[in-house]
Amino acid sequence: MALDRTPPYLQVAAALRRQIVAGDLQHGDALPSVRDLAAQYGISTATAQKVHRVLKAEGLAEARQGAATTVSTRRTLHRTAADRLEAALSTGRIYTEGEYAVITGADLSEPPEWVGDLLGVEPGGRAVRRQRVTHNADDTPVSTSTSWFAGELADSVPALLVADRIPAGTPAAIEAATGRRAIASEEASTASAATEEQARLLGLTPGEPVSLSRNVFVDAAGEPIEVGESVAPAGRWRVHRSA
Repeated sequence: MALDRTPPYLQVAAALRRQIVAGDLQHGDALPSVRDLAAQYGISTATAQKVHRVLKAEGLAEARQGAATTVSTRRTLHRTAADRLEAALSTGRIYTEGEYAVITGADLSEPPEWVGDLLGVEPGGRAVRRQRVTHNADDTPVSTSTSWFAGELADSVPALLVADRIPAGTPAAIEAATGRRAIASEEASTASAATEEQARLLGLTPGEPVSLSRNVFVDAAGEPIEVGESVAPAGRWRVHRSA
């Protein structure tokens, strides 16, 4: 049996980080105290203090003199498409409490070449396109994204062409109509510069640094269900989790 050689303070920090990303620990919630962490995880108070320091260094927690250390995510955390799919599969909710999306467009359009290749759309063909801006509980835009779907889904899932939120999310709507379930995601990201449109939607200046991500949701056969691209302001942490 393989031993987990990760230092205990990093294991505990990872457990709390997962709760923060999932929204179980919300912005402003108190983190477990040093004494509580020590008791809950069987670690020393010195090790528990390291847990708090790690999360503060990542911008996921903050401490005020004389007050508890609290979760701080509204200006520091970027929830990726993979995070949102995991939330949808485990809780049935795409967004954490307080977050919401404004759908800015829904139509049939010719996709970019890289999207068409993944969805099997021939040049000149059309796919379903949904565009949105996601906001946090402060009404601050935290990302703008575009999702693409095979054109035939326009008939079987007509809600995809309505510029309004789908309460349980697009993966659930597609599964209900077709039986195809998104079970995994693939994602890649890079640094980029905000276009004029991205800057307008995110309240930035054109040319400001942003994080650009591309994602694919796949079914049990490994076939793409949704292909997307999202842009988020720079300076927000993305949290990677491995099984």
